[in-house]
Amino acid sequence: MHGKQRAMALDQLSLPAPTRKHRTLMTILLWLAAAALILIGLAGTILPALPGVVFVFAGIALGAWIDDFAHVPVWLVVVCAVLTVIAWAVDYFAAAAGAKRAGASRLAIVGAMIGTVAGVFTGFVGLLFLPLVGAALGEYVAQRDALIAGKVGVATWLGLLIGTAVKVAIAFAMVGAFLLALAL
Repeated sequence: MHGKQRAMALDQLSLPAPTRKHRTLMTILLWLAAAALILIGLAGTILPALPGVVFVFAGIALGAWIDDFAHVPVWLVVVCAVLTVIAWAVDYFAAAAGAKRAGASRLAIVGAMIGTVAGVFTGFVGLLFLPLVGAALGEYVAQRDALIAGKVGVATWLGLLIGTAVKVAIAFAMVGAFLLALAL
């Protein structure tokens, strides 16, 4: 086949352009994906297994892109990206600062992480208190002093709690700004 014949053959094999119905279906599926990312992200701000604020940001970025940034401007997506980084940093540093302030050992921090993961499988109460128990047990193994272990457990737990509260607040602020931009 020569060049011109090959081009004609390719034109005959090409798929038809998407119809309005296909574009509408794809748009609906993309909006559902954006909403799912945001909802999963909001759950992930509390559950340690999911990168919550990152999922919220991904949903917001997808929603802005679907709409060609007509309602959600690029600057808002950039602000949400900055807030995502801040939320991640606050979450990390709040827990570390709480542990460090109480003089936590490495075992206390590992215990808090294990307690947090175990809390996911034991419901809300476990999610709330197992990081404290894990940090206290880790510190007790390291120091063999119940009073110090208790102080370290509480301080680490408070750090985790404060970090989670800030992360949740940032995630809801991002979603609120996104929804407001869509509504206006």
